Amino acid sequence: MVFAFILLALLAISMLYNLQQFFGSLLQGGRRYAQAAGPKLEEVVREDNGARDKVALIELTGIITSDAYDGGGYGMVDVIQAQLDRAAEDDQVRAVLLKVDSPGGEVLAADELYRAISRFQKETGKPVIASMGSVAASGGYYVSAACRWIVANELTLTGSIGVIMQSYNYRGLMNKVGLQPQTYKSGRFKDMLSGSREPSEIPAEERQMLQSLIDQVYLRFKEVVASGRELARQKNQNSKAKGRELRADWTEYADGRVLSGLEAYKLGFVDELGNFRDAFQRSLEIAGVEEANLVEYQLHVSFSDLLRLFGKTEARTLKVDVGLDLPKLRAGQLYFLSSSLLQ
Repeated sequence: MVFAFILLALLAISMLYNLQQFFGSLLQGGRRYAQAAGPKLEEVVREDNGARDKVALIELTGIITSDAYDGGGYGMVDVIQAQLDRAAEDDQVRAVLLKVDSPGGEVLAADELYRAISRFQKETGKPVIASMGSVAASGGYYVSAACRWIVANELTLTGSIGVIMQSYNYRGLMNKVGLQPQTYKSGRFKDMLSGSREPSEIPAEERQMLQSLIDQVYLRFKEVVASGRELARQKNQNSKAKGRELRADWTEYADGRVLSGLEAYKLGFVDELGNFRDAFQRSLEIAGVEEANLVEYQLHVSFSDLLRLFGKTEARTLKVDVGLDLPKLRAGQLYFLSSSLLQ
């Protein structure tokens, strides 16, 4: 009876909340109703400086992926895009501070974030300033290259400009246990990247095609770096701080190597050495305001979401925290990922 009473109470609270959301959407001209199609966000003041203007904080943390967050149906790209949309709609938001702490991730997800930030700055005129944390490498730097200004600590691990794709050949193990594969395919290269073949069975043309694909994506990475840094330099010409220009030999260091923040600064990959507070002050300067509140758009979990969690019946798994979320790399997937930082 107690359990049933608790469920009824939660159901009543959920119904009241949904009614509040519905009438709130009517009062606001349907704006909240339109937002219901995407991630539900709630504005939270991280630092109240008693100002009218705002700087919106968006965090890019962990592996860049298109997978949905745990317990929700929206992925990293969806959430960050929704946060940018909120910052674009709010006239009091004068700049966006992108806090990056990521070793990279999926190529497509990183490229979508790069395009989203570029589009946001072009359409709104509001600058995005990147604040690099411990790691902002590979795809983490790819996304940062879209920003108007990049701040890194001297000890930040960044760079790692390159592309990686891997697969596993387990034919030797199959031979040991007496397992013989039977493959039926429609074309010569239909079993490309299959791990059940003998290495000698892999044609040279297949290796060339895969390398050509890697080279194509790698060329895109270098174009993003070159165009992003050049556009930032042009935008910052009229600012007090001009920013850094890419050194003439920067491509020699775009070979997958990991750079410190200090090395990246000397090469022109970042504009300033500093911490998060320095990046916040720089965002105020570029936005042309003396003071602003620091706000963040957090995912809002309603009571109906909690009830849905109660209704889940899938098997529970035991997770051991080893201090690092290892990426679930898919065979044959292209990644802007600094794998050396995960070993």
